[in-house]
Order: sequence, then structure tokens, then C-alpha cells
Amino acid sequence: MEETLPGAPTPDDGGERVVLHVDMDCFYASCERLREPDLAGDPVVVGMGYEPGETIGAVATASYEAREFGVESAQPISQALDRLPRVADADPADPDAPDPAESGHYRSVDMAFYEEVASTVKGVLHDAADTVREVSIDEAYLDVTDRTSWETGNGPSDAPLAEGLARHVRERIEREAGVPASVGVAPNMATAKVASDYDKPEGLTVVEPGEVADFLAPLPVSDIHGVGPVTASELSDMGIETAGDLAAADPAELEARFGSRGREFHDRANGRDDREVTPAGRPKSLSRESAGRTADAAAQRERVRALAADVAERARSRGAMYRTIGVKVVRPPFDVNTRADSLPGPVDDPDLVEEVALDLLEEFAGEDVRKLGVRVSNLSFAAEEQATLGGYGGAAGDDAGAAPAAGTTAEGERDGADGRTHTGDATLDEWADEGDPDATRERRRRRRRGQVDLGEFE
Repeated sequence: MEETLPGAPTPDDGGERVVLHVDMDCFYASCERLREPDLAGDPVVVGMGYEPGETIGAVATASYEAREFGVESAQPISQALDRLPRVADADPADPDAPDPAESGHYRSVDMAFYEEVASTVKGVLHDAADTVREVSIDEAYLDVTDRTSWETGNGPSDAPLAEGLARHVRERIEREAGVPASVGVAPNMATAKVASDYDKPEGLTVVEPGEVADFLAPLPVSDIHGVGPVTASELSDMGIETAGDLAAADPAELEARFGSRGREFHDRANGRDDREVTPAGRPKSLSRESAGRTADAAAQRERVRALAADVAERARSRGAMYRTIGVKVVRPPFDVNTRADSLPGPVDDPDLVEEVALDLLEEFAGEDVRKLGVRVSNLSFAAEEQATLGGYGGAAGDDAGAAPAAGTTAEGERDGADGRTHTGDATLDEWADEGDPDATRERRRRRRRGQVDLGEFE
């Protein structure tokens, strides 16, 4: 049943859209505080590829308290530690040890836990709006035009009813998921995005239709959605420092400098954005990872079996078939390796996922490993005929399994002249073991379609 605030009229056709942008505040750090309430108010740093006591990895999220010490996302953990030592290393009795008052708590990324919290947040969002676009694990747009309006309520406040709904959403997230969020409300997506970042953390910024241009004008040009640091620097070279400068600039000159993006920047600085909030497309891949250092080959295989079964079940529950099966192996300190096999056609075959994943793992058997992952990609949700296992093994001349044209990846992306993809990953052919006596494995290697860009596992 739709949730409309009391007194909210039904918007007339052609009326101003009401868009909410919900952005979780330092989401990973907030999740860690949810798990460890004693961390509240202290600097918290969550690291990718980080393990307690080590200096390897990169900052995934830094709480606002940690940012005051100069810790930022994507910063090497070693650099973060120079600016904010670990609380675990602090000792009030040791004059050479870090000061506890100037130290922080470091935690490793726990994506499974964050996804669990995010699922509760998403439940609130989908209950509050008919149309939700999930941008990432901690960010989403909501079109609530049919749930509320820009009309003001009957109470002493002259705030629009849309503000009440936004406040309700933010409070429900805090109450039900236990983590803070900031919400921006505006008549379009680009402005709502800027608004959600305007008063963090736990902010609520409402930009009514007639106030958009005035709201944006004094902001730094880098605040405009889509303008990154490089573009902001180029705009500065043109004498454009604020959103107001950008709004007043010659759109033809911007288009000549930045192509179609220049016109888009100009429109957004003027508060124009006619994009509709549409649900994000289906996932391109599904994966599961498991951390835990071991050099025991049997233990590694058992872990991959469990991951393969989990991923295959996730795919089946979503009605997805897959053409590519891959593994991720992380060796200390943070040496990430990905391997994958592409199939002649889409399949839904848990046994095959396990078989291929274990086969790919053989390259690393018995090596010291800190994390393992299994992934299926090139997903298909259409009802189409599956490839058979025999087709996967492949007979010569099978067109369905033919490799793509030279220089093209299985995802259709172009390789560079050195045979590497745009990600810098080497092609799978570089890792092929021509001396492998296993005929089945050798057949599979011949069937690989070049580099499959696994990217970051979920």
C-alpha cells in the first residue's frame, strides 16, 4: 500500500517531480560502529586488503573523525597510519608510543556484513517509493512524486510535505538499520545528489523547484554532479570556479572543450536535469569471497567448493545463467590474481561452477593465500537454451565457442597493443601452462576467450 503523508495532495500531471537522493554516511565505518557501539565518536578506518597489525591495503572508508587527521578514501593504509596511528599501538605509559587521544580504530572490510545491513536499508527505501534506483551499496535515488508533493502542510511550518517524507525515510533507516544517512530532496536527480552531500553527516537538505539555481550558484564547481577533480581544474583554467560561473558560461564553448559533457555540466549548473529515476539494470556478475590465510591445498579447495555452491545458488535464485566462471586468489601481502573460463553459451550448472573453479584454483595449489573468491559473470536472464557440458569441452569448429576477434576481450572491450585490457590486467593466455598434462584442462584453456575483466568482486 502506498505511503502518502497525511494531507499530501496527488500531484497534477506535469507537476514538478520530487526526487530523494539517499546517501549513507561513511557506511562501512557506520556498520563497524553498529557491530561495536564502543567505537561511537572515535576515529574509525576501514581498509581494503587490510589485516589487523599490518600496513598493507587501502582505505575504503574513513569516519568523519578520522578525516580530521587527514585520512581519506583510497589512501594507502601505511599513509593513513602515519597520520592516525592505531589505538592498539597506543600506550599512555610509553612516551614513545602514539597518543591514545590521537589514534584510531582500524578494521578490515567485511562485505558480507555490510550487505546484510544494506539489505535492511534497501527494504526501507523500496517501502517508501515506487521507483528506486540503487546506485551502489550505500546510495540510491527515489522518485516519490506519487507519495508526496511540494505543497506545504497545514501546520506552523512552511516546509513542503516532501521534507516530511524525507525526514521519515531518514529516521526509519536509523531506527531499523541502525546506521545514519543524509538525504537530499530536489526536483531532479542531479540537484538531489548535491543536496544530500550539502549538510553531512545526518543531513536533510531540501531544494524546492524555484530555489535550485540560487542554491547551486555559490557552490564550488566540483560539487556539480559529474564534475571530477580533473574537469574542475580545467574549468578553473577557463575562469570557472563556482556553479554560478558554470551556469553563466557559454554552453558552446563548454561543448567545444568537453564535448557533450560540457552541455550537460551547463544544464546541471542551471538546475536542469530531465533524467527519470529508473531502476538499475540487472547485475552483470555475482560473486562470493572468503578471507582467511592458509597454504593448505585441501582447505583451499574446500573453501572454493563452498563459495562455488553459494554463488551458483545466488544465480539460480535470481533466475540467472552465466557464460563465465572465475576465481580470485589474493596472496600476501595483497597480490590479487583473477582467472576465468568462458563457456560457449549460458548455463545454470552448480556442479560445473565447482568443477571450473577448482580447476582454475590448481594454478595456486598449496601457495600461501589470504583470500579466495568465486565469480560467475556474463549473466543472462532470458529464457534461452543452455550450453551443454559437452559443448563446453568443445569440439573443433564449434562456432558457439569460437574466440572473439584478436584484440577484443570476452566482454567486447578492446585490448591495448601489449595484449592487456584497459584495466591493466594481463590476458589469461599469459598464465596458460602449456605443459599441463590434463587434457581436459588444456582443452578449456584453448577455449578461453582472452581476458575476462573480473574487476572488483562484490
